[in-house]
Amino acid sequence: MITQRIPALALTIAALVAAPLLMAADPPGPMQPEEIKWGPAPPVLVAGAEMAVLAGDPAKSGPVTLRLKLPAGYAIAPHWHPTDERVTVISGHLGLGMGDTLDKKKSKVLKPGGYAVASANMHHFAWTKSGAIVQVDLMGPFAITYVNPADDPSKKK
Repeated sequence: MITQRIPALALTIAALVAAPLLMAADPPGPMQPEEIKWGPAPPVLVAGAEMAVLAGDPAKSGPVTLRLKLPAGYAIAPHWHPTDERVTVISGHLGLGMGDTLDKKKSKVLKPGGYAVASANMHHFAWTKSGAIVQVDLMGPFAITYVNPADDPSKKK
């Protein structure tokens, strides 16, 4: 398995392409949902998802809070992270399962308000039939390793 880390350089490039993505990293204060600045998710996720950084810097050590907007039919292949990941469903429905293959029958579909923890190094996957917005809390730097390296979208051209 090859670990894919998002280095500061990659985030800098992403900021140039999708400036709104990182502008929300340290908001000056409380914000309403409509004030969240969304941008394309990084290339380690399948195209089509959007991401907003609410707090922290995914490329640095420390607490990070992200929101992901996943379109209908979206899936994240089995993967793992070196740190715990806490997921809260904000809207829509998100299927989460543990294991080395994406098996929807072996997952639990969380509705708005649903919560899950994927412990460090735990193999897990996610999918949504109708779309979802989820909040992910983690300790940076963000890193993702796909169980099957061929599933890593950043390696496909």
